[in-house]
Amino acid sequence: MTTLLLLRACRRPNIAATYTNGYLRASTPNGTPDRRLASTEAAAASVQLANSGDLVGFWQTLSNSTPVAYMQDALIQIHDYSNLPWWSSIVLSTFLFRGVITLPLTIYQQKITARIERIALEMPALVEELKREAAMARQKFKWSDKETSIVYRRSIKKQWQNLIVRDNCHPMKTIIVLWGQIPLWIFQSVALRNLVYMLPDPTTLQAQITATEMTIGGFGWIPNLTVVDSSYILPVTLGLLNLGIIELQAMTRTRPPTRLQNIANHVFRGLSVVMVPVACTVPSALCVYWVASSTFGLAQNMLLLSPEVRRAVGIPKTQTELSQPYDQIWLKIQQKVKLAPPPADKPTTK
Repeated sequence: MTTLLLLRACRRPNIAATYTNGYLRASTPNGTPDRRLASTEAAAASVQLANSGDLVGFWQTLSNSTPVAYMQDALIQIHDYSNLPWWSSIVLSTFLFRGVITLPLTIYQQKITARIERIALEMPALVEELKREAAMARQKFKWSDKETSIVYRRSIKKQWQNLIVRDNCHPMKTIIVLWGQIPLWIFQSVALRNLVYMLPDPTTLQAQITATEMTIGGFGWIPNLTVVDSSYILPVTLGLLNLGIIELQAMTRTRPPTRLQNIANHVFRGLSVVMVPVACTVPSALCVYWVASSTFGLAQNMLLLSPEVRRAVGIPKTQTELSQPYDQIWLKIQQKVKLAPPPADKPTTK
């Protein structure tokens, strides 16, 4: 540990350049090569081999891209300043980045969704008025049914666009979270992979120090973050968390799902299952990040269900908002596991 602290101080460019050659040629007092350094050189050689084969084209470009480089620097800075082990530093950086980027975007997205829902309530009255105007124009100008229908549809579209402009809630803004969350997930995943495999340059002292620190920066059953989680605990946890996010969204939906929503749910469930074997093949550092990110996502979704929290962050109240969301979730869970009777069908009126 003392050696790592000393080497960490060499991360500064002016010092790192001085000690690079000496670090690679270091040996033990009896003249035999240091096994740790030999393994580092072997890892560097394997990474260079991978660079010539697997990491080509798009993936190599992404690994060497500027956003990934900035993310690597940010992860190292957070680790150094926090003085936490690498697994805790990864969790801290994940919560920090998602709290700064994806949480505000999610709140903004839900504000837009609520505004759209509220202006949709104004449309029925406008539709009835437009129907009367279209009927009057048809008689006055002797329009055909086709001409009347065209004018009527154009008028509805224009009124809807006017409402959207008035409340500044274009439907395309509802996917704004994806524009922040997906790049963040990709860049941080690739950055962590680079740190584990000492990319893009395995010969630099900083890359070697970080990779060495990760070999002892784990916890519990995974002390080495550069190897896979052979216990499968983290991969299975990742799959359960992702499924939990999908089921939470399904259980809190107040309207019957559309066909497209059902298809999307099945697709995301399949992706959640597929991520489990993928997580079984990547270094544990990536698994820690993915689990931390999914944990934040699940907690964020649970928090933003609370009416009190929604009012506090400025999300307008809507008719579909759940007044007691956590009670409904618990009831739905009980119904799924057969601990509570299914909801009774509404009586039909004759």
